Amino acid sequence: MTNSEKYRGLFKSLIFHFRPRKVPERTLELTLTWGLGGMALVLILLLFGTGLLLKFIYQPFPGRAYESILHLQQNVLFGQLIRNVHHWSANILLIVAFFHFLRVFFTGAFHAPRQFNWIIGLGLFLFVLLSSFTGYLLPWDQLSFWAITICTGMLDYVPAAGLWLQKLIRGGSEVGPSTLANFYAIHTAILPFALIVLMPFHFWRIRKAGGLVVPRSPGENAENRGEMVPSIPNLMLRELVVALLLIAFVLMISVSFDAPLDNKANPGLSPNPTKAPWYFMGFQEILLHFHPLIALFVIPVCILCGLVMIPYARYPSDTAGIWFASGKGRHMTLTATVAALIAAPTAILLDEYVLDFSGWLPNVTPLVSSGLIPLAIVLVGFWGFYFFLKRRYAPNRNETIQMVFVFFVVIFIILTITGVWFRGPGMKLTWPWVANG
Repeated sequence: MTNSEKYRGLFKSLIFHFRPRKVPERTLELTLTWGLGGMALVLILLLFGTGLLLKFIYQPFPGRAYESILHLQQNVLFGQLIRNVHHWSANILLIVAFFHFLRVFFTGAFHAPRQFNWIIGLGLFLFVLLSSFTGYLLPWDQLSFWAITICTGMLDYVPAAGLWLQKLIRGGSEVGPSTLANFYAIHTAILPFALIVLMPFHFWRIRKAGGLVVPRSPGENAENRGEMVPSIPNLMLRELVVALLLIAFVLMISVSFDAPLDNKANPGLSPNPTKAPWYFMGFQEILLHFHPLIALFVIPVCILCGLVMIPYARYPSDTAGIWFASGKGRHMTLTATVAALIAAPTAILLDEYVLDFSGWLPNVTPLVSSGLIPLAIVLVGFWGFYFFLKRRYAPNRNETIQMVFVFFVVIFIILTITGVWFRGPGMKLTWPWVANG
């Protein structure tokens, strides 16, 4: 055996450790996954590559960080393009990972034996979020400095451990040199290592579970899944095409739009409005309507617990591979989406211009007037809507959980859009061209 044959065999062994030698032909359909998992991997590799190049120029010190970014953009060959690719890849990765998360949920790809892989996927999504968050501060401009100040300031409201967590992350009581050093180390070492460890494990678990989920015909079992075709070239060629198209798209965006860079960070001058990064704006918007303890602790903890519990609930049937579980599930999903599209903007407008619990109930404690009463109104409204759908559709548990999931996901998207585009000076509601003008 020649050396070239030996290396080729080793390469194939590595590939087939995560990809089977043969796959069912029907799993090659794009509409099963839309290539979202592969896109996420490509974007992470782009981030690793461009991040490594940026490390040759970037200096993680408050007195030099901003200047090193300017030097990169103005004096380094293709420096601006490298930073643009890194910036837009990070933002696109968040969107792709979110859509991948939705695809897995809506196709029921969390049922046995994939429950634990759902948890691994949640962990990967969390690490991607943290990677974007820690990288956000590194340019050390006004936009990033005050966004991180706002986000880390929110930790004050975490019971018992909030102040300790804030000081740990910041490296002190304020955002400063220690914060930048901490974020740089986490962004360039700890989180990449976590992703490198978890991603192969995630892919391996998918293979161990039998590959992609597809709806089974009556009487079909895991050993009888239709005609099998070789992974190379059938699967690999499709993945290569998707990867090349994605890279072309990222390059097109990077050539057309520069990564934002505001004036150098000034701890003594806060911009108006001061906003969190866009992927945390949903929580900042919630903070405008609820007591901080509810907005920044109770709601996030409930969301996290709910997501972890989804695959471990008892379901009457395995809907793996079936989009939206059933025909009834599709109708309920559409109804929940429309209801959320109406309820969320209406509630935001009412709270902004009509409701005034502090004025109406001056003798009630601030916690009740600004926290529990709005929360109670939201819960009563949701339970009314929930029981209406239960009575109209008589759904099973699969369809019910899906309806609740969709309702709150759509509401959170609306809150994020409102915070990003419709909040202007003083975080007052305004039109996008005024808020961002």
